[in-house]
Amino acid sequence: MQTYNSLLQRELEKLLRLEIERLKENLSNGLSTPDFAAYRHQVGVIEGLRKALELSNEAESIANGS
Repeated sequence: MQTYNSLLQRELEKLLRLEIERLKENLSNGLSTPDFAAYRHQVGVIEGLRKALELSNEAESIANGS
């Protein structure tokens, strides 16, 4: 049986991954980034979301005693 926290963790990670993919698709089409500053911002947001995933996994490991 899944606890609320593990379900929340899994759903949050899924949403973060979906948002990363959406932003990557925006970058790849080239229309969503009119200038270099906008491109850098998008890349920074993606990097921030990846860092959030990494920290989420680390927190889960700590909570599980691994």
